[in-house]
Amino acid sequence: MQGHEIQRIAIEAAERLPAAECSYPFRPKHQVYKVCGNVFLLLTELQGVPVITLKCEPQQAALHRVICPSITAGYHMNKRHWITVNPGDSLSPGLIQQRVEASYQRVVRGIPASRRPAWVG
Repeated sequence: MQGHEIQRIAIEAAERLPAAECSYPFRPKHQVYKVCGNVFLLLTELQGVPVITLKCEPQQAALHRVICPSITAGYHMNKRHWITVNPGDSLSPGLIQQRVEASYQRVVRGIPASRRPAWVG
């Protein structure tokens, strides 16, 4: 799967999530999706290659890195809690969508219940 396709699928998944907002807080080439002000998805390029970075449970992040060579520790993020998805043959659209939704859920769980958006997934 190519980088632009990974980003397209991630954007489509993020835009379906309640209260997800897109912004460009760093530079135009760094697209960020947040929920209630908390980042759950970053889209950027590393050495000209489109990638995405997502929040992930530490044990699951480690497992993904072992199973899928295209998934690495989060670029410029906490290496235990974030993963970066690079282009590669071991990826599928379903995996990208699942990882975006899981990142969103992880962030939402940290939001106080009174501010938390409703999500059914």
